[in-house]
Amino acid sequence: MIYTCQSRDTPRIHFIINEAAKAYEGVIPADRYHQPYMTMEELKREMKRMTFFGWEENGELVGIMGFEPIQDVTLIRHAYVLPRWQRQGIAGKLLAHLKGLVTTPRLLVGTWADAYWAIEFYVKHGYTLMPDKDELLKTYWDIPQRQIETSVVLGIPY
Repeated sequence: MIYTCQSRDTPRIHFIINEAAKAYEGVIPADRYHQPYMTMEELKREMKRMTFFGWEENGELVGIMGFEPIQDVTLIRHAYVLPRWQRQGIAGKLLAHLKGLVTTPRLLVGTWADAYWAIEFYVKHGYTLMPDKDELLKTYWDIPQRQIETSVVLGIPY
């Protein structure tokens, strides 16, 4: 079941992000990987900027995806599913739900260039790699230059 996450979900969202992000270890550049992957303070700042949607299974929040309209685009941010719940269609259902909420001309998602599984997931769902990724990352994301260098952006037009 999909629902809009509330502040009471913050500890569980934090747990999900940090557990799922362990998949990045040894894959993304070592200078970009750390544990926790996202601190509680960072998450609280992000939650002020966007709406998180969650997937609940048997009363347990097991997957989350952030939704952030900015200017003329909407960003999918922080898409994570707990490892034991992956490959069961949860992320696809969350993505389809968020896609249905979009009112901007474009829907974008950024991910690590070396996170091939994430790129494959978005391509499978109709997204394409954007050639102007540096410009998009500088315009719509608030991330360091090193992350811009090691990331990609995928998009789907509306």
